Amino acid sequence: MRVSFSGGGTAPRAARPGSAGLGRRVTGAAVAAGLLLSAAAACGGDDKGDDSAPAGGGELKGTTIEVAAKWTGPEETNFRKVLQAFEKKTGAKVNYASTGENTDAYLGPRIEAKNPPDVAILPQPGLMQQYAGKGALKPLGDDVVAQVGQNFAPYWKELGSSDGKTYGVIVKAAYKSILWYRPEALDEAGVQPPAAWADLTKAAGTLQDAGTTPFTLAAGPQDSWTLTDWFENVYLSQAGPENYDKLAKHEIKWTDPSVAKALQALAEIWGKPDYLNGGVATATKTKFDESVTQVFGQQKAAMVYGGDFAAANIATTKAKVGTDAKVFAFPKAGDTAPAILGGDVAVALKDGKGAQELMKYLASPEAGTVWAGLGGYLTPNKNVKPDAYSDPIAKQLITQLQQAGDAARYDMSDLAPAAFGATPGKGEWEALRQFVQNPTDVKGTQAKLEAEAAKAYK
Repeated sequence: MRVSFSGGGTAPRAARPGSAGLGRRVTGAAVAAGLLLSAAAACGGDDKGDDSAPAGGGELKGTTIEVAAKWTGPEETNFRKVLQAFEKKTGAKVNYASTGENTDAYLGPRIEAKNPPDVAILPQPGLMQQYAGKGALKPLGDDVVAQVGQNFAPYWKELGSSDGKTYGVIVKAAYKSILWYRPEALDEAGVQPPAAWADLTKAAGTLQDAGTTPFTLAAGPQDSWTLTDWFENVYLSQAGPENYDKLAKHEIKWTDPSVAKALQALAEIWGKPDYLNGGVATATKTKFDESVTQVFGQQKAAMVYGGDFAAANIATTKAKVGTDAKVFAFPKAGDTAPAILGGDVAVALKDGKGAQELMKYLASPEAGTVWAGLGGYLTPNKNVKPDAYSDPIAKQLITQLQQAGDAARYDMSDLAPAAFGATPGKGEWEALRQFVQNPTDVKGTQAKLEAEAAKAYK
């Protein structure tokens, strides 16, 4: 899973692009354009303002709010601009503190010392559930919950809830249902971007016949989160949202026939070494950033899996996003067009109008529209219009997300216990990595997955 986008992004979950870690949270063409800006983090303060001031007219003047998130560089710069828009709207002063890559290591001691920030941005819903279970979070007020209900599909509201109370707002997303490709490579082979799984496998064969390796695959021990993303896209498309939710909660066992069907589909690509740059031996050693560079920097293959966060890696090559590097939607393997996201969850850790008003703002189309115009940003907020996004790739992806509607889902491995869904060399990561090495062993892979899941979910 994870990186937060730069989750979402490339190392163990704490550094994985997509969800909880790494660079996944570096998303979009803003990064690809090289907006390598940074700003110094400031300290926070207490919420102590005049709550009697009229709404919309500086009602939070005199109130100081501290918000903590893991973002640095261009992500921090853009988020600060969103906070500045909130300050201008309300009169509040907002101080930003960076948690570093390990959000829990920063927030945990402050929570224990009863000195948390007013608002924190968490890299995954699992951490929100953990804090909610400890009583560390403040439920959202009725007006904030109403804002969430107006702007987000019920699934995203549920994702931010625990034991019937709403605590979180998904404020930023990494989109993981795309494949990146070199248009030149497909054009030379006479291949069109495929829309269905059968078209993808056919395109791979055509590319191979034309002398171009179809894919690079990041299946190294530290980067086999990419394999979980491949699986999730295929499984959501074939089995549908309801079964996806059940498998994510381990209400369906990994020995279920629906899992076998998804693995069999993946074997149509992973099981053909000629389709992978360097074959299985290279794939099982390849890191995520290397897999992207192999396509766009070294032209060793035509396509690579990577969410929107891969734009950051492409930016390190001479390829230009939107011309030399384009995306197509992850092909449908079943009846559902897959839409998988990672994302960051805003929560309130202190009582007070300041925290609640900031949460309300972050849940609004107003905040999302400001953010979208800055680049490097996607949101499941359905009332942020595609035209608000500043780059063409983001507009393409948000259109796909909004078309998915209620079928869009959060990254399954990021919803699972870390021992199963986010640990290099263990659980789902390693079971799928071994499947790449032996793609005919569907039943054996299922047995490994179920054994590891059964232990982790206990």
